[in-house]
Amino acid sequence: MGFRKINTPGILSAWEQFVSTGDLEPGVLAPEVEASWRRCLEAGVDPFAGRAPGVLRPTLFAELRERKQDLIRVARPFMDNLFGLVAGSFVVLLFDEHGVLLETVGDPERIRTCQDLNLNGGALWDEHEVGTNGAGTSLILGRPFQVSGPEHFCRKHHRWTCSGAPILDPEGRAIGLLDLSGPVDETHSHTLGLVMAAVAAIQNALILGQRNQELTLLNDRLSRVLGTVTDGVVVVDAQGVIGQINPAAERILAIPGARAEGRSIRDLVLDPEPVAALLERGQEFLDRELDVQSGPGVQHCLASGKPILGGGGAVRGAVLFVNPINKLKRLVNRFSGAQATFRFEDILGQGQALVRAVQLGRAAAENESNVLLTGESGTGKEMFAQSIHNQSSRRKGPFVAVNCGAIPRELIASELFGYQDGAFTGAARGGRPGKFELAGGGTLFLDEIGDMPLEQQVALLRVLQDRAITRLGGDRAFLVDVRIICATHKDLREEARRGTFRQDLYYRLNVSMIKLPPLREHPEDVPVLLQAFLARRGNRAALDVDPAAVAALQAYPWPGNIREFQNVVERMALSVQGSRITLEHLPEELLRSPEALPPPPPAVASGPLKLRDLLAEEEREEILASLRSAKGNMTRAAQNLGISRNTLYRKMEKFGL
Repeated sequence: MGFRKINTPGILSAWEQFVSTGDLEPGVLAPEVEASWRRCLEAGVDPFAGRAPGVLRPTLFAELRERKQDLIRVARPFMDNLFGLVAGSFVVLLFDEHGVLLETVGDPERIRTCQDLNLNGGALWDEHEVGTNGAGTSLILGRPFQVSGPEHFCRKHHRWTCSGAPILDPEGRAIGLLDLSGPVDETHSHTLGLVMAAVAAIQNALILGQRNQELTLLNDRLSRVLGTVTDGVVVVDAQGVIGQINPAAERILAIPGARAEGRSIRDLVLDPEPVAALLERGQEFLDRELDVQSGPGVQHCLASGKPILGGGGAVRGAVLFVNPINKLKRLVNRFSGAQATFRFEDILGQGQALVRAVQLGRAAAENESNVLLTGESGTGKEMFAQSIHNQSSRRKGPFVAVNCGAIPRELIASELFGYQDGAFTGAARGGRPGKFELAGGGTLFLDEIGDMPLEQQVALLRVLQDRAITRLGGDRAFLVDVRIICATHKDLREEARRGTFRQDLYYRLNVSMIKLPPLREHPEDVPVLLQAFLARRGNRAALDVDPAAVAALQAYPWPGNIREFQNVVERMALSVQGSRITLEHLPEELLRSPEALPPPPPAVASGPLKLRDLLAEEEREEILASLRSAKGNMTRAAQNLGISRNTLYRKMEKFGL
């Protein structure tokens, strides 16, 4: 090992002159050393001292080492390697960015001989404390620097050569310093180069460690995000080997993540073509229906795949997103309003026929049999269907309603059974599930089933028998789990006799038949319904109803049933100016009906009528005639009779009108 010789006598002579007079001959010292000496003189550093002050108490030093643990952990192996190259009289020192000694590696005997300098942890080797030195001066310069022999400002250091280099973070800020110190007569010309090489290695290791920490943090965040994502997410490499899988995908594939990682995605996705195109050509796919292995069974899923591309566009891996079709259907139904809202408690009335229908509906909810609801339009068949659904074991599933009479004949099949991509001109790209699929796990309500074309009745019968559907244009059957409730205003038995409705389908549907009574068959429920519909008007003022108006509403036959009745109540409420609904507020078409006004009482079969009774009957008939003539307008009727409205009301109450 060669040694570097310096002009020790000349520098020593310059030092003696400087500490005595403060003067220096130009060109004797390196510019950095001269500038450092002048800083030391200005700071009042004692040139005959040189012992570093121990500024940190043990507890504070322990806290500092805790903060610098990453630097110490990374630097220590390189300090050991560096000491191995110069073993003997050299010591390797690690400082923080302020010059506080953190770690020492060296021969114990050599370290003991330096106790007068204080090489203990926590000692401060700042230039303003101990003069020009390899650590403090390098930190001020912000670059590697070597101080040899009498270049040190303090005489106690003249027997040493110190080579220091700052350790920088990725942003170029000093976070520490590495120093190699040894006898001045043993210093090699490459000593500073060794320190710089060690510092470069430490900085690279710190950057690598920081990136590893960032990657670990990123991976942890990614894992947390994937853990909250409801989609199943599977990350694979270029060969399709699973590297990461989130909890949702574990549930879909019915396999724990530890057992899934390392397996090939090709073993789990049963449709090989899209996965092969993704991994081999980087061809992504979106919302593709695929079958995936799910434990011992198969799960029908909607899947998307995106490639992970490297340099030059090479496929480095892929990310697959999978979702069970049934889960997506539930979401579609939830946000498209495919939910039942009515319950049996919402059905108002105590008429015998209505109470019987409710009893049958509650009984039907306890089993899975098909239900056929019959009754005139407006009797509340869909309300009954929703109530049956909400009391059944399928209450948490979707309630999907289809009006068979409102769908064009040529579209009924695609609406009910769905279709594949390209099944017909105008078909949506990617295909579309039908109502049977969307109702999976719930109830399918087929309203106006009597209007379904015969050719579709055959397909419906097959679905009811096989519990499976095949989309239009497809060749694969899907099992469906739905409860069927049908409704019609027609007499399906008569339709079957005529040949307009399949008899076998009628018997398949008519497992539990419930006939809903028209409103005219339970007029006693009119007052209850009237008050309920008036109460639904929100924050509008409460209205009283004249008994004569109630009687007229009860007498009317209501061909449109509850639906018509509800509309009439709303119209009356909107037309009233005060707080009381009277006959004059009834719609004109209702007043024109002969049933709307109560008939006169039957004549007494035997016994002569008293004159008073005859007069009363005559007056009653006159009032009725006037009301009919005025079409229920109380003001006009009173004017025709020549009496006030109040008098007319009293007489109507007297005669029970």
